[in-house]
Amino acid sequence: MPIPTLTAPNSAGRILIIYASYGDGHLQAARAIRDALERQGVEPKRIKLVDLMAEANPLLNEVSRRFYMHSYSKMPTLYGWVYDRTRPMKHDSLFGGWLHSFGKEKLRRLLLSERPDAIVYTFPVFAAPSSRKSLLPHVPTSAVVTDFDLHCRWVHPHVDRYFVATDELKLELMRLGIAERRITVSGIPIKQSFTALRPNPQWFARYGLPEDRPIVLIMAGAAGVMPDVPEVCEALLQDNAVTVALVCGRNEALASSLRARFHGQLSTSNGGRLHLFGYVETIHELMAIADCLVTKPGGITLSEGLATGLPLFIYRPVPGQEKNNALYLHSKGAAHITRNPQELSNAVRSLLYDPIRLAVHQQAARALGRSGAADTVALDILRQCLIMEEASSPTHY
Repeated sequence: MPIPTLTAPNSAGRILIIYASYGDGHLQAARAIRDALERQGVEPKRIKLVDLMAEANPLLNEVSRRFYMHSYSKMPTLYGWVYDRTRPMKHDSLFGGWLHSFGKEKLRRLLLSERPDAIVYTFPVFAAPSSRKSLLPHVPTSAVVTDFDLHCRWVHPHVDRYFVATDELKLELMRLGIAERRITVSGIPIKQSFTALRPNPQWFARYGLPEDRPIVLIMAGAAGVMPDVPEVCEALLQDNAVTVALVCGRNEALASSLRARFHGQLSTSNGGRLHLFGYVETIHELMAIADCLVTKPGGITLSEGLATGLPLFIYRPVPGQEKNNALYLHSKGAAHITRNPQELSNAVRSLLYDPIRLAVHQQAARALGRSGAADTVALDILRQCLIMEEASSPTHY
């Protein structure tokens, strides 16, 4: 389906996109929106991506990122407890106000120097929305929720537009008092390469994968933090008909340990059925030729899998937004949740060798997939810019 286009306003098109580097998803969503805006005719130099915490306070950002990753992987119960306890918090609560205060001065200076025509957040750090009302009164602010779950940190009275993944999230925002007209069910922004994606036979050869065997794609996360990866590989490889393609992300330590552990089963060996990859920029190609996806339940990866129509197997989801992501997709018949390697292996084999169930799960995934989310967000942002430009024009009556 062709992408609708909207001519960018003559004086508009300066877009500020705020993200954070807690995980890879917020940046990926920001880049997807940037690319969609460029497809609509906005000049690249007019789009600025800002990691607000990193630029405002590099030391605090690094310490908090390390604490986030440590608590997420080493103390998941504590992480989930904090997430659940703060989930209903209000923006003007003591904790909520503290969280939204980080980067306030940096954002104020950015607003004055960049004079953006629109501000887009892919991470909920609304550092200066109140001051921007006086600094830039005609600038629309949008929040792009990057999970299938809603933490109230995303809800702020000075956000003009919300973009969410599902109808359920829209209803939840409405119950919190957000007007329906301010909410768009866009999906979570992902790369354009996932739009109308079809397998290309050349991709099997490109990645050294067989065309005549089931391919189980494992994505351990950009930082390679999915638990029990070696044990999961061992359990899956018990089936001699299965090929495993494991994406280790940027975790070279994980890749090295797996090379040593599975030396005789790697694709470099005769008949090896375990294929290791680092960070894969063209991940859509691997997803297109895989038969199912095993992953940690980050919003971006799940959205990519859904757009591809892949049956999803979510392994030991961490309490918090990722567990809630998993539970939502499980309730829609698009994902299995498994707790140990053997349970995962049994579930994968059960599905792969049952064509009817496999087709049902593929259809459930495609029904939830929204590969055009980034274009939906970009078009809406430019419409807001046009409305504001017309409203502020001296010839407007």
